[in-house]
Amino acid sequence: MKINKYFVIAGLCTASLSTTISCKKTSFDELYRDPSKVTETTIDKQFTGILFTYRELVIPTYRNYFVTLAPTIHRHIQTVGWQNADEQLTPGAAAIDDRWERYYQGLAQFREFEKIYNAAPESEKNDKKIFYLAAKIFFYDMTQQQVDLHGDIPWSEAGKLSTNGGDYTISYPKYDKATDIYTTMLDDLKAINSELTNIKVAPGILTGFQNQDLVNSGSIDLWKKYCNSLRLRMLTRVGQTQAFSARANQEIADIIANAPLVLDNKDNIQVDIFDVATDINSKGFRDAIESWNNNIAGKVMIDDMVAKADPRLPYMFEPGPGAGGKYMGLDPALASAAQAELLINTTQNPSKVTTYNRSTYSRNQFFPGVLITASEVKFLIAEFKLRSGSDAAAKTAFEEGIKASIGMQQNIRKVSNNNEVAAPTAPTGEQISKYISNVGWEGNKLQLIAMQKWLHFNIIQSVENWSEVRRLNYPIFAFRVAPSDRQKTVPLRWTIGTSELSNNSTNYEAVKAQDNVNTKIFWDVN
Repeated sequence: MKINKYFVIAGLCTASLSTTISCKKTSFDELYRDPSKVTETTIDKQFTGILFTYRELVIPTYRNYFVTLAPTIHRHIQTVGWQNADEQLTPGAAAIDDRWERYYQGLAQFREFEKIYNAAPESEKNDKKIFYLAAKIFFYDMTQQQVDLHGDIPWSEAGKLSTNGGDYTISYPKYDKATDIYTTMLDDLKAINSELTNIKVAPGILTGFQNQDLVNSGSIDLWKKYCNSLRLRMLTRVGQTQAFSARANQEIADIIANAPLVLDNKDNIQVDIFDVATDINSKGFRDAIESWNNNIAGKVMIDDMVAKADPRLPYMFEPGPGAGGKYMGLDPALASAAQAELLINTTQNPSKVTTYNRSTYSRNQFFPGVLITASEVKFLIAEFKLRSGSDAAAKTAFEEGIKASIGMQQNIRKVSNNNEVAAPTAPTGEQISKYISNVGWEGNKLQLIAMQKWLHFNIIQSVENWSEVRRLNYPIFAFRVAPSDRQKTVPLRWTIGTSELSNNSTNYEAVKAQDNVNTKIFWDVN
């Protein structure tokens, strides 16, 4: 069970002489090493530095949602509706570069952590091994997403300028193959699971870990579940490739049978928000998706949820002010001018178009940063059981995944500090059962699982959502494409950040030929 991180964050802040003030980024900078600054740090504080630096990719922040996700992934898998425009299937450099830089800022923090940890006396390394294991689990989660976006990336030698004593001449990193990165991470996560099973942490060290851990509040049990759930996700992602299929089948079966997993919403791996006055908050979510109509609902999602009486619908969405309580997603097949007419929202002409629920999503300043959920894990188990021929077990896990997803939406709404949209009435067991019956378990069952993943991830876990849509090829979307558009199909990957072309040009040559949006990532074999 997680603890109130208000006290964790307060413990990281520097106290004023006259009063205790809310955390600012500068106060966090004093507690972990920014490689561009000369400061002192410790294993404990550098661990928090990794988590804090990557917060932009975890909690709903303005830049990630507005600059990166809104014009790319959210449109490309139609988790939002938008007004059609020229070249809308070409990911912009600003979106790609922003996320690229943020990943490598976090990677630099992790390398600094490794440097500090490796230089510590053996006794301290043994005492604080839990920090090292947890840091790697979290870093591998961030890395898996980066690989799934770009394929081959600089990794094993990246971020080592400080380690190399500031010598730039030996610090230009090579590109690691995506398959090699996956192999390294899967090998290590398997070993980490064993270490966490047998680890013994002294009470004093555990207290420090609890104070510095912004993800699981120092719960070793949750870190075990995070580790194995991440393994399950990654093995499933690569499980249909020739190189990984045998390993994936064996290890997934073992994980499901023997390893602790995230199987209940109370164990969801997420960064909870406890004090919006600190830098760990979701205040930027509002402007990010309410600006420029980035919170518009898409027709495919709304039509499916309405037709099947999805209990998540009133939690996730709200009808347009002129819709009379009816839900209507924006049709991507319409011409831009027709869409613009529908999006007009004035007192005289209120829009009928549905948006994401402001009180659950955009204006919920306590919206958590979600990493892995019980619903995702249940759907992964359902897919494995289905492919293994265990239809009844697959159906059970599938239905449990739906129930967990409905419960998670309710939990997110419960923590909201905004009630401009009235809280929905909690669905009854009968309503949930009716929805599951409407979804059914007939026909293309892999497609059913994929559809539920898409609904569950929606705009909460956007990178995972896009990766699963590419891997499973469901749902299927149609787009309006202009004759002049250079890119006429949905991208299969993102290109490499533009800074690499000038700053690491020699090593970039190794991946230049595949650096285009139409080259599949290695696990995309459908």
